[in-house]
Amino acid sequence: MKSTREIFKGKEYLLDEPEVAKLLEYCEELQDEIVEFKFQKNDNKELAMLDMLKEVIKGCNAIEKEQMEHDRFGYEAPDYQETISNLKRYIYGRCKDEKIYL
Repeated sequence: MKSTREIFKGKEYLLDEPEVAKLLEYCEELQDEIVEFKFQKNDNKELAMLDMLKEVIKGCNAIEKEQMEHDRFGYEAPDYQETISNLKRYIYGRCKDEKIYL
């Protein structure tokens, strides 16, 4: 996108006109709205996915820790089938809530 200086290069005197000033102000407002819209459109799903991935990694780390404790101290082994089912349920639920289609 061209800057104001590029558009009015060699004709800076036009910037003093009230109509041109209003037009430039309006263009800046529209640019801000476009940037905000693009950010909102892209950011919502990205944040949801990042949040979901962080939760998945946290769950995986907890399972690994539980497995290490089982190996070290002889605790009851984790129920991986239940863990996987819970993880899938969580992912599909969040995707449905955030309208993310896998």
